[in-house]
Amino acid sequence: MRTGGDLVVESLTALGATTVFGLPGQHALGLFDALRRSSLRYVGSRTEVNAAFAADGHARTTGAVTPLFVSTGPGALQTLAGLQESASSSVPVLGISSQVPVAGLGGARRGFLHELPDQQASFRGVVKHTRVVRTASQIPSAVAEAWEIAASAPAGPVWLEIPQDVLLGEVSVPPLGELVVSPRVLAPRPELIAEAARLLSAAASPVILAGGGVVRSGGEADLLALAEKLGAPVVTTFGGKGSFPWDHKLSLQSWLEDRHTTDYLEAADALLVVGSGLGELSSNYHTFRPRGRVIQVEADLGKLEAGHPALAIHADAALALRALTSAVSSRDSTADVGAVLASVRERLAGQDLGFEQDVLAAVRSALPDDAPSFWDMTILAYWAWSAWDPRAGAMHTAQGAGGLGYAFPAALGAASTTDGPVLAVSGDGGAMYGLPELATAKQHHLRVTWLIVDDGGYGILREYMTDAFGVATGTELARPDFVALASAFGVPAVRTTPGSLRDDLAKALADDGPSVVVLPALLRMFAPTHLGSA
Repeated sequence: MRTGGDLVVESLTALGATTVFGLPGQHALGLFDALRRSSLRYVGSRTEVNAAFAADGHARTTGAVTPLFVSTGPGALQTLAGLQESASSSVPVLGISSQVPVAGLGGARRGFLHELPDQQASFRGVVKHTRVVRTASQIPSAVAEAWEIAASAPAGPVWLEIPQDVLLGEVSVPPLGELVVSPRVLAPRPELIAEAARLLSAAASPVILAGGGVVRSGGEADLLALAEKLGAPVVTTFGGKGSFPWDHKLSLQSWLEDRHTTDYLEAADALLVVGSGLGELSSNYHTFRPRGRVIQVEADLGKLEAGHPALAIHADAALALRALTSAVSSRDSTADVGAVLASVRERLAGQDLGFEQDVLAAVRSALPDDAPSFWDMTILAYWAWSAWDPRAGAMHTAQGAGGLGYAFPAALGAASTTDGPVLAVSGDGGAMYGLPELATAKQHHLRVTWLIVDDGGYGILREYMTDAFGVATGTELARPDFVALASAFGVPAVRTTPGSLRDDLAKALADDGPSVVVLPALLRMFAPTHLGSA
């Protein structure tokens, strides 16, 4: 017989889904049994939060809505950290959770397993949209609605709940033919484009700050065309890495935590901020004080002018860039980009950080140009935010929400949709979150190389606390022998040194399955400038 679970997978298939991530539970068995009868690929994680991270990594890599299946109560709640990252980084994950039987909805307190008075309430402040389905006939429309909302700019996660008895019950709804969705297109208003073009064309020193919205909208070529036509230097945010060629003559790269870059942005008489909300990291911890006119293009209405007065354009980044390119006047650049980058290098040279730069350079040299990388919240990743050249491969980080444990499960999600190698980078503290997923990597033969930088604790927190209080508390960690542990999962692993890192990592990346490289090293961060230090 066909069940409510079949309606779910039929709806997802009709909408174009190919892969589902998740973890089964008692109330969700109707969903997972239906997967068996579908063409959808299932990649199962060992914890729900890692399944959410994996769905996030898949959605970032494909640019498509990615389904996530979990069970009621504890299973559902464990996805919240992953969904917060997806929400903060505008990633379209479609979370589908089971619920207690219909008789227990609305806080009826029937004593069902995993019962919560209002499970849906836990998700309202995290995702774009939530809905509880109460009958099988509602399923196709509810799935299509959720898909459309997730894909509409600004993209983001949605949450759908379906009771256990609805998933298991026989349905009389005919087999689905097709489901048509129309994600909202955010075109810029013409009068705003005309005014922005006038300001940029008249400016003596226009500058562009490009954020993650440029990447998500596929606006890289449009950004390049606008920058070259205006002769405007481009700084990319950490989320906007890859939106502009790293070594282009107009590239100011991503040194947003450096005061030289902040000063340059402040001095622009017209600053185009596109695809960024100018949040904490993009504004050098809110020390940025623009003196010229700011033009802000942003798909998230709530972020427009949230930090600074601007000519606010609520629009998809690529569409706005395309319109601006047609409207601005052409001119040659007089900007001295090289002087700013030289000042950044000079500041770093005074801090004895050659070791850290050599480690990052070894990783960059080992990774193929087109391979994607996923970075946890660890010191090497903090370096990569500013210093990493993504080349033709996308760089993905957890800096949207800033939680630990993102890199490895997200990389597994990406590896499920690509043939080439994927790199994940974690510290030993963050790696402890993802160790169960070594089993997932082995079971599904996912080609991810996991670089674990082992410094004996939460290294970045150790630095923060030592700088602030003179001593660190709660940052030192006992940890396993990562090489032996990976080997116990049947995953090849090697302990490397800074001198052999490049070769060991390159060899691991060439493997056709999962691998682990462990680098025992104590890395330091460059001095911040938002606290007034040099």
